[in-house]
Amino acid sequence: MFTASIFLPLALLVGTPPTTYPALKSAIEARRTAFQRSYEHADSTARQAVIDSARAYLFDRSTLDLLPAWYGTPWDFNGTTRTPRQGTIACGYFVNTVMQDAGFRLPRVAWSQRDAEGITRALAGRVERFRDRPVSDVTACLEKQGDGLYAVGLDHHVGFLVRRDGVSRFVHSNYYRPSEGVMSEPLDGDNPLAHSRYRIVGTLLTDELMRAWVTGADLAGRQRP
Repeated sequence: MFTASIFLPLALLVGTPPTTYPALKSAIEARRTAFQRSYEHADSTARQAVIDSARAYLFDRSTLDLLPAWYGTPWDFNGTTRTPRQGTIACGYFVNTVMQDAGFRLPRVAWSQRDAEGITRALAGRVERFRDRPVSDVTACLEKQGDGLYAVGLDHHVGFLVRRDGVSRFVHSNYYRPSEGVMSEPLDGDNPLAHSRYRIVGTLLTDELMRAWVTGADLAGRQRP
């Protein structure tokens, strides 16, 4: 669990906001390298403070900028676009592309071709599983863990769960409504999350994953939960 004291758009945090998606990615990478320099010159106590600050920053950028940039990108089973709202994007490619664009070093294509559990386990710092249980149990789990970014794998689908300011949302490339594609919606509704019999929820932005982000470590070879 973590909280950021303020939730402000990128424009208010760093001055003039990036006007394009590539500029947004470049701004995030610039901040990542700044965090890396601070981390490399810090003692153990100060390093934890760098990790905490980096987590709050990346949570904001992921939930306020990166994910919304993809809203409206159509879904297609074979969709692999790298550019929001241009082309189509499958659910696995959506999740791994956003994580890569956030600055995580990962094999985007190889991981996107895994099943939903494989994608979630590859990305997550820790996981919880729900089989034949109501979606309200997932909501209760997020309420207990608190605000944060999560991956969720389903019977035949994968996406993100965002818990922000006490509100939980399901963000995914929606094959139920392929022309609308990427969207944010309530957990309990007419969607794959509510209808799935199996759900695996993986916590993202843990200390382990943020340390990898700050240092630029490759996630491909790390121990998975």
